[in-house]
Amino acid sequence: MPVGRTNVKNIGGLRHGLGRHSRKKRGDNSRGTVTTIPKLIVKESATDSKDPQKLIRGICEIRRYSILQNFTDPMNLYTDKVVIITGGTKGIGQGCVQAFVDAGSKVVFCSRGKKEGQTLAAHLNARGSGEAYFIQCDVSRVDEIENLISASIARHQRLDCLINNAGWHPPHKPIDDFSVQDFRDLLELNLISMFAACKFALPHLRKHKGNIINLSSLVGAMGQLHATTYVATKGAITAFTKALAIDEAIHGVRVNSVSPGNIYTPLWQEAIDAAPDPEKCRADGNAAQLFGRMGTIEEAGKLCLFLAAEATFTPGVDHILSGGAALGYGRKSRL
Repeated sequence: MPVGRTNVKNIGGLRHGLGRHSRKKRGDNSRGTVTTIPKLIVKESATDSKDPQKLIRGICEIRRYSILQNFTDPMNLYTDKVVIITGGTKGIGQGCVQAFVDAGSKVVFCSRGKKEGQTLAAHLNARGSGEAYFIQCDVSRVDEIENLISASIARHQRLDCLINNAGWHPPHKPIDDFSVQDFRDLLELNLISMFAACKFALPHLRKHKGNIINLSSLVGAMGQLHATTYVATKGAITAFTKALAIDEAIHGVRVNSVSPGNIYTPLWQEAIDAAPDPEKCRADGNAAQLFGRMGTIEEAGKLCLFLAAEATFTPGVDHILSGGAALGYGRKSRL
């Protein structure tokens, strides 16, 4: 007998065996769908309902198909959602762009480098199920951030997620060697740019109960040697995220942060290349994690995708992506 498909809602007395399931109405944009199951199972379960064992087997099969049907396809996890990602041409930003395009999203990403951005967009559009569109933008300039948001809305007429990733880690040096202007410039790039992007994006995010993900850093909470300016900006990002999450909850907008530890990026490679002993620098970077390796940009992108698509009861949380780097005791004294 060929196996067809039928809606669960037509099963009648067996419907209670499914437990809670979605009831998607025509025109409803929620993620839920009406679960379907093979007609053969329905027929056997319904006609043999006088046999308790067959009835129970039928209900179990219906439940199994219900679960399988409602598993989210990772390739369509965030289909047709509009996402803006700053600093998206390399490192964690690139990992985010790749993850969201692969999940079916319409991604607008920016960076200072036009050629890199256009190359990445072309590559992802050729392989992904979503869409990538590049806009050149220097996030240290507020007018360019405003243009990024307005151009994205003009292109897609909506916004579902903003990922503030753009930022920079200056070379390590003591506070004596940083000027006051150095600190001001880094605040503009790492912190003020996020404030501006959130401010300009929120009127659009509120319309669709979207979400914001701000990239902070593990060192924003635990400190780092010879990085006072950078640590200050990242600690501020984490605090800003929590405060904004409180304000925006009334609008249904979730605001969270991600604090990576050692993720292998071009910036990390620059540090390795500049070290007196590059091989030792790379080995020390790997050894800082319990798994003996650095994280990948793909892992960072997948975490951000989860926060955007699945973490619907998570406001104002700082998500640590460190491979266990902050766990346990370590040698701290420099005496």
